[in-house]
Amino acid sequence: MTTITTHEAKTHLSRYLAEVEKGHEFIIARGKSAVAMLTPVRKEQPPPRPKVGDILGPPFEFSDSALLPLSGPELEAWGL
Repeated sequence: MTTITTHEAKTHLSRYLAEVEKGHEFIIARGKSAVAMLTPVRKEQPPPRPKVGDILGPPFEFSDSALLPLSGPELEAWGL
C-alpha cells in the first residue's frame, strides 16, 4: 500500500482514483501521521436470477380434497 500526502491527494486526485478503480489502495498522510485510506468500494453482487424452469423451493403440496367439487355446506359458506 502506498502512502501519499494530502497535497498529492488533492493535486492528483483523478489519477489516484483511476488507480483505485484498478484495485490499488493508498494511505493519505498529513505530515508523518496517517489520516485516511483511499480504497475501492466493494459492491455486493445481487444473487443470480433463477432461469426459466429452475425449482425455487420445495414443491407445493395440497391435499386431494382440494380438487373435489364443493358440496352443499361449502357452497353456502362461499355464498354460492
